Amino acid sequence: MDHGNMDHGAMKQGAAEPAGSDHSTMDHSGMDHSGMDGSNMDHSGMDHASMGHQAGASQDLPATAEPHEPIPVVTPADRAAAFQDLDEHLMHGESIHSYWALDRLEVWDADEDGTGVAWEAMGWVGSDLNRLWLRSEGERVGGSTESADVEVLYGRAIARWWDAVAGVRHDLGFGGGPSRSYAALGVIGLAPYMFEVSATAYLGESGQVGIGAEAEYEMLFTNRLIGQWLVEGEAWSKDDPEVGIGSGLSTVEAGFRLRYEFHRQFAPYVGVVWERAYGGTADQRRAQSGDIDDTRIVAGVRIWF
Repeated sequence: MDHGNMDHGAMKQGAAEPAGSDHSTMDHSGMDHSGMDGSNMDHSGMDHASMGHQAGASQDLPATAEPHEPIPVVTPADRAAAFQDLDEHLMHGESIHSYWALDRLEVWDADEDGTGVAWEAMGWVGSDLNRLWLRSEGERVGGSTESADVEVLYGRAIARWWDAVAGVRHDLGFGGGPSRSYAALGVIGLAPYMFEVSATAYLGESGQVGIGAEAEYEMLFTNRLIGQWLVEGEAWSKDDPEVGIGSGLSTVEAGFRLRYEFHRQFAPYVGVVWERAYGGTADQRRAQSGDIDDTRIVAGVRIWF
């Protein structure tokens, strides 16, 4: 049937079809609908869900069915792209590295005693797992050395950011005092919240046992202006009057230093340091000079390479 020339406008929309009309036997394949205007047809009442037009309905597969596009087999080239070769240093290799730092080299006005100078230096050389550590610190006041020590330690990585160290410490004798040597055992590492921590136990002659601990925290005001908080202390098991050590808590030192890194490896600083002696050490200092605590303004430089 050709409806192209039919005038549907003249047809009454609500007119009933003659009774008995059967459209099921009609052949619509030959009908030409090109002239029909479907823009005014209302499809809102049609139920498309029942017509089987749901999205993906015809593509649903059983859970055990093979995918339309099987996952390709992983090739050696794919593995090489995903897991590139790491540098030897990143894999705890045997390459040798080193780090040396003069963490503090500072001076202050020691009043009638003249000028005071103090230093603390450390460094290591070795691989990621095994290192040789060197540490030293001391003080000079009025041109004479009051204290100085050197430590040589073997370090072994025991956890992420932590090394166990073991070795020897030697306190140099000055001002007529004797020198002392100790076996040393401790840890060095980075604690949570970025605190740099070291704690070492010492065993000396005649059963003398000591503990030294230090904690350090850096506060960045800018990328180059950095504040460094530091607290350290020592305690000993026995009196040793010849070197000015008393039993119990010996000394505590706390300080704040503000440095400016003109270069990452060179930074001058100023700061304030407070130190106090306790127990038997305080008694010995009272007998010698009468001062058991000291607060000083310091200026210095920090260098590393």
